Amino acid sequence: MMSGAAPGTATREAARPGGTLHAGLLGHSAEGAALCFRAFCQEGFAELGEHDHPDVTLDLIPLSRSMPAWDAGDHAAVRATLAASAARLARAGADFFVCPDNTAHLALGLPGPALALPGLHLPDLVAERAAAGGRRRIGVLGTRFTMDGPLYREAFARRGTAAERPEPRDRETVHRIIFEELLNGRFTGEARRAFAEVIDRLAGRGCDAVALVCTEIPLLVGQEDSSLPLLDSTRIAARAAFEVAVGRRPLPRWRGGPPQQAG
Repeated sequence: MMSGAAPGTATREAARPGGTLHAGLLGHSAEGAALCFRAFCQEGFAELGEHDHPDVTLDLIPLSRSMPAWDAGDHAAVRATLAASAARLARAGADFFVCPDNTAHLALGLPGPALALPGLHLPDLVAERAAAGGRRRIGVLGTRFTMDGPLYREAFARRGTAAERPEPRDRETVHRIIFEELLNGRFTGEARRAFAEVIDRLAGRGCDAVALVCTEIPLLVGQEDSSLPLLDSTRIAARAAFEVAVGRRPLPRWRGGPPQQAG
């Protein structure tokens, strides 16, 4: 073994077919993390062959440990929890991470010690996909923290597109359904219709796409339910992580901090 190499590094590298990288999924809520994990593996099945995908590790500290901090606006405490998860992924051998939770990026984007792994910045991935599709005005559906915060306004602006929030009553409906239903694995026809109506109103205000930027929403709303094209942040995250793992996208450099450093 080369001097300075971490124990087991040579063995791990030799076990990776075709030089693929080990992806880390830094979860924050169970339903969205599980969907991203499954979508990542499905990318492999589709392109690498039956039962095949790059190595992947999911780490998920229960959301209950972070909710008091979210409610108190203590994003630094949330960042510390997410940093601990990133460190566990590094110890598991992951080469990079993606966090399939949009709201978590409010905390990850705070100044602070560098995370143990480089990571993909999810709002920038969604904005990249929107710009590539020629979208100019995108409705944003997520938690209240995400819809009211700067994440998507700034990420879209960096690519010359605009983010549009739903009206206040619609924002409350979306946030309530996420926390009372989707995070708890409940997906009802009534909730699906409510989201479809919110999307219709965004279309009426000139949006040409809608970004599903809570990673649980795609479990409820599909393209058949929407009058606008969908930008599914969960599957965008999974695809980007797959592309990094197989060498089609550069290894990210961002280790937390202001998103302008995501590169």
